[in-house]
Amino acid sequence: MLFLKDRGFQHPAASEITPRTVYEQRRRLLQLMAAGSGGLAMAGWAARDAMAQIPRPNKLAALPGARSTVPGATTMEKLTAYTDVTTYNNYYEFGTDKSDPARAAGSLKTRPWTVAVEGEVKKPRTFDIEELLKLAPMEERVYRLRCVEGWSMVIPWVGYSLSELIKRVEPTGNAKFVEFVTLADKKQMPELGSHVLSWPYVEGLRLDEAMNPLTLLAFGLYGEVLPNQNGAPIRLAVPWKYGFKSGKSIVKIRFTEKQPATSWNHAAASEYGFYSNVNPNVDHPRWSQAKERRIGEDGLFAKKRATLMFNGYEAQVGQLYAGMDLKKLY
Repeated sequence: MLFLKDRGFQHPAASEITPRTVYEQRRRLLQLMAAGSGGLAMAGWAARDAMAQIPRPNKLAALPGARSTVPGATTMEKLTAYTDVTTYNNYYEFGTDKSDPARAAGSLKTRPWTVAVEGEVKKPRTFDIEELLKLAPMEERVYRLRCVEGWSMVIPWVGYSLSELIKRVEPTGNAKFVEFVTLADKKQMPELGSHVLSWPYVEGLRLDEAMNPLTLLAFGLYGEVLPNQNGAPIRLAVPWKYGFKSGKSIVKIRFTEKQPATSWNHAAASEYGFYSNVNPNVDHPRWSQAKERRIGEDGLFAKKRATLMFNGYEAQVGQLYAGMDLKKLY
């Protein structure tokens, strides 16, 4: 049995967002306070905080990011600390423990980098990463991220709607789905020989899902270039779906007439459906999806919060699934 280890609001003013350094100082203080009665429970978190002090594999340059005007693109919820976002990751190509990617992903080389766009499009082409960075104006989108494992984060991504790229390649009338293929290089990714999944990692969306303004091509987070462990140099962020639907380190985008065979759906279709929309009413076969644990709120007295339908984006995406049986097409 396989286990996976992966309404519109006004954008808050910069003064309303707690700086990353304040978050990290607060976390360290809370850890010290809890050490007397919960030192062992906090050990894992302390280890990750310590690991975050390891020099980053590449210097992260600031990315521009204007306020997004897309309805629902910014939640007012408290941001997850940068330290947690970058040291608590599912990226099996670099290991199956949450801390493995931050340690091992330094081997990933993000330049040069190209993304081939092919299949049912009138204008197939290969984009250099520098072209993609300039393709459309960057925006900051503060999205909830909900993992199928039952935990969640709130992350300030930097990027632009995937639809900006799609419009430029002009899908044909036969294009019904979009397949995303991620890098699979044994020289850079030490765990590609593992039996966890078939490589490369493949994900997919229906074309109308891919065209939804919320579907983001992300190049950064917290105003900086994506760290390797978070899917550098280019990844998806599809906030109403479980996190494993958002492919990391993308090298190919293919438009197809038939539904693509995605990695987790191929490995365990009864557990990881093609759509994988966040739905508190549809449990994973081995655990409930009704509640979630917000990373950064894992103290001894932290309570789980209720999971929202479509991860809180029902107003923006619910119409995509009108008439569908979401218990069968999970």
